Amino acid sequence: MSARKFVGATSREVLYKVKRALGDDALIIANHAVAEGVEVLAVPAAALDAAKAETASTAVAAAPKRVLPATLVYSEPAAPEVRPAVAAEKATHPAVDGILSEIQRMRGLLQDELAALAVSDLQRRNPVATGILGELLCAGFSPVTARAVTANLPAGEPVEMLRRRVSAALERRLVTADNDVMIEGGGVFALVGPTGVGKTTTVAKLAARGVMRYGASGVALLTTDSYRIAAQDQLRVYGKILGVPVHPVKDATDLGTLLSELGDKRLVLIDTVGMSQRDRMVSGQTALLAASPGVRQILMLNATCTVATLEEVVAAYAPAEHAGCIISKVDEAAGLGPVLDICVRHALVLHYMTNGQRVPEDIYTPNRVYLLHRALRGMADNPALTPSPEELPLMMAAPAAAGAAHA
Repeated sequence: MSARKFVGATSREVLYKVKRALGDDALIIANHAVAEGVEVLAVPAAALDAAKAETASTAVAAAPKRVLPATLVYSEPAAPEVRPAVAAEKATHPAVDGILSEIQRMRGLLQDELAALAVSDLQRRNPVATGILGELLCAGFSPVTARAVTANLPAGEPVEMLRRRVSAALERRLVTADNDVMIEGGGVFALVGPTGVGKTTTVAKLAARGVMRYGASGVALLTTDSYRIAAQDQLRVYGKILGVPVHPVKDATDLGTLLSELGDKRLVLIDTVGMSQRDRMVSGQTALLAASPGVRQILMLNATCTVATLEEVVAAYAPAEHAGCIISKVDEAAGLGPVLDICVRHALVLHYMTNGQRVPEDIYTPNRVYLLHRALRGMADNPALTPSPEELPLMMAAPAAAGAAHA
C-alpha cells in the first residue's frame, strides 16, 4: 500500500487534489503544515481493501487446521462448501476482528483530523469568521449549518457586519408559509409529534382561528387519541366552547368515513396520539393518516429540545409527507437555534409559533427577522459558553467521531 503526497495552499485545495487523483473514497493517513501550505499523505480505498484481504488471508492460513473424526464425516446430509467455511473462519478469527476494529478506529481519527484541519485553515484565513462559527455552535446550530453560513464570509470586515451576513444567510434558508395560509386555504390537517409537544392545545388555537374565519359550521375536529386518560374530553371541552363538533377516530376505515361525511367543512383538524419518537406505534399512526390521501400532516416541534432530539423526531415522522411544521413552547426555550436549524436543514415550511396555553391568543404567524434575532442575540455575551480557538476544532470534530462510532 503506497501512499502519495499532495501539497496545497489550503486544506480545501489539497483535499480537492486528493479526490481528483484517488477518488472520493481516498483515505488520508497523515497531514502537517509546510512552507507551501498543507501537505497530506493519502492512499486509495482499493489499496486499503487489498491490504485487508491480504492480512485476512494470512491470518486464516496461519490458523490451526481442524481435523474431523472419521465417525463425523457422514453425519451431515451434504458436504459443506469450501467458500462458506473460509468465510466463517475469517469472521471468527481474532486477528481479522482486530484488523476491522483498527480500521474503524482509524476512520474516526481521520475524520477528526479533517474536521480539525478545516477549522484550523478557517482560523488562519479568517479568525473573525471562526469566532462567529463558534458562536453559532453555542447558539444551538449544528456544525453543518454553521459551516455552510460561515464558509464564504469575507476577511477584513467588522464582526458586526459578518454577523449580519450570517443572519441574512440563515434568513434565506428558513422557509415560512404565507400569512395564515392554513386557515385561509382550508383543508384537512393532522398535527403529529411526540408526547407533550402541545398538539391538542394547538388544534384548539387553530380551530378558534377557523371559527373566526368561517364560523363554527365550517370547522370540525377529529381525534385519534384514545390512549391518554380524558384526552378526548379535553378536546371536547374546547369544541364545546367554540361550538365545533368533535369526532373520535378508531381506525383508517373510520377516518375515511368521517372525512367523507365532513366534506362540506372548510377546515378539519385532527388531533393525533402523543407518543415518543422512538415508539414503534408511530409507524401505525403514520399508516392510519396515509390511508386518507387528503390529509396533510403538520409536524409539531418543541423549541426546548436539543438538535439531536429534534433530529430523532423528524426521522420518526418524516416518512409521511407533511405540509410543514409548527414550533411550540417558544416562551420556555432558552434559544431558538436548535429548532430553527432543524427547519433549515430539513426544508420544513414553518406555519406558526406558539408560546403559551391561552386559546386562541398564544399562536402567531412566523416572522423570520424576529426569529433569527431571537436565535442569535447574545450568542457572544457569555464567555463560559463560547469556545476558545483551541476548543473549536474539538467541537467540530466531535460530531464526526460520533458518526464514525455509530457506523
